[in-house]
Amino acid sequence: MPEAILKVKLISYTQNPEQVCAMAIKQCYSKVGVNELKKKIDKKTKERLIKQIISSGHTSTIEHASFTFAVEGISRACSHQLVRHRIASYSQQSQRYVDFKAKGFDYVIPYLIKKNTKLLKKYCKDMDEIFNKYKILIEQEGMSPEDARFILPNACETKIIITMNARALLNFLKERLCNRAQWEIRIMAHQMLSLVKKIAPNIFKYAGPTCQTEKICWQGNLSCDLWKKINGAELKKRE
Repeated sequence: MPEAILKVKLISYTQNPEQVCAMAIKQCYSKVGVNELKKKIDKKTKERLIKQIISSGHTSTIEHASFTFAVEGISRACSHQLVRHRIASYSQQSQRYVDFKAKGFDYVIPYLIKKNTKLLKKYCKDMDEIFNKYKILIEQEGMSPEDARFILPNACETKIIITMNARALLNFLKERLCNRAQWEIRIMAHQMLSLVKKIAPNIFKYAGPTCQTEKICWQGNLSCDLWKKINGAELKKRE
């Protein structure tokens, strides 16, 4: 069974997302309709409006832009963290209906295990043993994949399609680009940001952990201390 490789693809997004958001912002303060609004929004106006609403925190208008990602090669441990971000839509590969007994399952290998040859060998052996037990439950014990899946590990690779609006995505990136986020979901977040920056650079110019975007680290005693390297940043504890 091969190692799972994390891949993120941007498979769909709102056409002209920044133009749509700028029109939504402008509509809130304008008597005119959509056709006139569109004529009045040039490149500089669009940049100014987006910067203004993001810096003010009144970001409901950027919810009109959405982005859909196809993600492969993440672990079930990672997907459990991902779906905690509630304002999003998820369609995940089902272990209930997908039968892995023919080809086995790919799995994620943590870096600390990968760099230790002895530990890596044992880890891969454990994965093979789990797969063999999974097959036995189905082929010899007559279990359905629905019940046999209970023996599968958190390392088991999964595939998922994610749709988030720009506001929810900024929130996700704020939490998951932080050095305190688990390494796997942090790598995924970096790949997602790289993709959307090409489509909506003005919106995602402001994406990142709060130590960078707000010059405040909220991690308290758990801080990675990156804030110390950022001019004007400070450490705070949530009340």
